[in-house]
Amino acid sequence: MELNIKELNNGIRIVHQEVTHTRLVHCGFILDIGSRDETKEQEGLAHFWEHMAFKGTKKRKTFHILNRLESLGGELNAYTTKEKVCFYASTLKEHYSKASELLFDITFNSTFPEKQIEKERQVILEEMAMYRDSPDDAIQDELDELVFENHSLGRNILGTEQTVGSFTQQDFFDFISTRLDTSRLVFSVVGNISFQKVLRGIEGSLAQIQTKRSLHVRSSFQNYTPKVKIREKDVTQSLCAIGRPAFSLYNPNRFKLYLLNNILGGPSMNSRLNLMLREKHGYVYSIESNYQPFSDIGFFGIYFGTEVKTLKKAQSLVLKEMGKLANTTLGSLQLHMAKEQAIGQMAIAEENYSALMLVYGKSLLDHGKVDPLEKIFNQIRNTTAEEIREIALEIFNPDMLTFLTYKPQ
Repeated sequence: MELNIKELNNGIRIVHQEVTHTRLVHCGFILDIGSRDETKEQEGLAHFWEHMAFKGTKKRKTFHILNRLESLGGELNAYTTKEKVCFYASTLKEHYSKASELLFDITFNSTFPEKQIEKERQVILEEMAMYRDSPDDAIQDELDELVFENHSLGRNILGTEQTVGSFTQQDFFDFISTRLDTSRLVFSVVGNISFQKVLRGIEGSLAQIQTKRSLHVRSSFQNYTPKVKIREKDVTQSLCAIGRPAFSLYNPNRFKLYLLNNILGGPSMNSRLNLMLREKHGYVYSIESNYQPFSDIGFFGIYFGTEVKTLKKAQSLVLKEMGKLANTTLGSLQLHMAKEQAIGQMAIAEENYSALMLVYGKSLLDHGKVDPLEKIFNQIRNTTAEEIREIALEIFNPDMLTFLTYKPQ
């Protein structure tokens, strides 16, 4: 399927792919602004902005924003990561113009009404409390803090009670004014609609946005120090998180690490960690590893829960499986099966057109292009067993891992 990309004079880019065998259109604005772009005093502001985008614009109140697509069976949503803010929608193709106009309105014309700020402040404080009450979420956030100590990548996306409680209307305007860059903003569309109709629905509005360049430069993370931390928490089982910095978005080995992570503890039930700790020993209900690349660095982490009496055994087995991959070269059949599994997972993910729309936008922001999936498949297919072992030797080095454990009080 053909991919269309157009850059406007102000730097805003539009990426589109037509999919004729669906009734839907998925579209969204992806902005290269995230929680890592906040100062310590602004912690949580990007996420708060995401919430406030639905609370009023120059021509709409909250009800009109929420009712615009929902009443037509569509969906309006948003999310914040450490490096991105996204506003997106899914709707029947005949309602695309309504969706694109609404997304434009909440992205560029939010007014951040002071009364709504006070209401939403309480909502976010409740959201923070909900996450604190979920030890699985809390341990992941705290591991980020340990790995990226004293850096914006380690801060909680939700912010703190103190910072969230301090934000004013002017804080939102100031943050957007200093962080928004029209060359770091993409409107992405995937669905049953032609590129001509996409442009007719949004190009004129986007072209009127004045060119904006941000002087903000992200601070790089340096001087990582491995740590071991044990905390007593109100939990019924021990929770363990293991992590360290990893490869960035621009590291040529990132797809090889993706493949390695998939072998070790990816989403499939036949991952090595799941087979060893759950299927063979019954120590865990679930265990996973993940790799998340950022623009200048990446993160690798492992998470699981187990009974107190089996914690040390479980940790030992995790390190043992990592050691096997670092010290033993995969056989040709093992490597072939791992590649086919990873490629199959990517192919299945491509069928989720809403997610694909967001992937296109992020790829265009991060790499200035959208690589065909077949090119990524070839990078995976060309990975050798020795390359996998070398990356495992580096990333799985036990002396470079940070350990965080929650034990029952």
